[in-house]
Amino acid sequence: MAQNLYCPRVRMGNWNEDIYLEEEYMKDFLDKREKGKLLIQRNRRLKKNLLRPMQLSISEDGYIHYGDKVMLLNTNYPEKEEAGLFQCGDLSLCMTPDEISTHLYDELEVPCGLSATTTRIPVGRNTFTILSAGKDATGQVLRYGQDFYLGITGGFENKMLYLSSDHRTLLKSSKKSWLQEVYLTDEVSHLNCWQASFLDPQLRLEFEGFPIQANEKIVIYHHYTNRALAVHRNLFLRYCIMRSRDLHNLL
Repeated sequence: MAQNLYCPRVRMGNWNEDIYLEEEYMKDFLDKREKGKLLIQRNRRLKKNLLRPMQLSISEDGYIHYGDKVMLLNTNYPEKEEAGLFQCGDLSLCMTPDEISTHLYDELEVPCGLSATTTRIPVGRNTFTILSAGKDATGQVLRYGQDFYLGITGGFENKMLYLSSDHRTLLKSSKKSWLQEVYLTDEVSHLNCWQASFLDPQLRLEFEGFPIQANEKIVIYHHYTNRALAVHRNLFLRYCIMRSRDLHNLL
């Protein structure tokens, strides 16, 4: 007489295939973890470099020099009667990598975005180096009207990105203000050149060629487009590290 051989212990479906797949997934996971290729490991390395403490240059003669490491601050000013939120306090220029790239790669992708944050602690993402636009002038005093580059390493070694800008187009502009975009690139060109002008417009011609004092309030102009570096305090950007303000070039 035929007997029913089925019981609850009998396995149904592709159970053997599922076991092999789980073993392959585990091997792949352990291999990536050993090589440091997991997404969480890449993300942690990138954040570690961006938030690495940096040391700013100390001026012995009271002036800014080529080669100095500085922070660019948009100083606080009274809130105006405008609708919506308004960010008070000093805002520092910071590099803002694409949020998707920060979860996929452990290196900086170019072009890299910029924004402004309330932090005043020098770290990898907000410490810039003043570089000469022509021949090497490291150690020489920076003067009003001279061309210079603003480079940043982002906490990485043997990597330099340059603050750049270009004319606004229909396909390329700032995210929130739709004005001229400011970004970081690894290509050296005329789009990297900047100039400093005296804050008071009535005295700018008189101060042309004079040394720039440390911690002095200045206006930074883009040499190619003649637009000044500015920040909108009522436009906000969400970022994986902290909330930022929209940055652009403004006439």
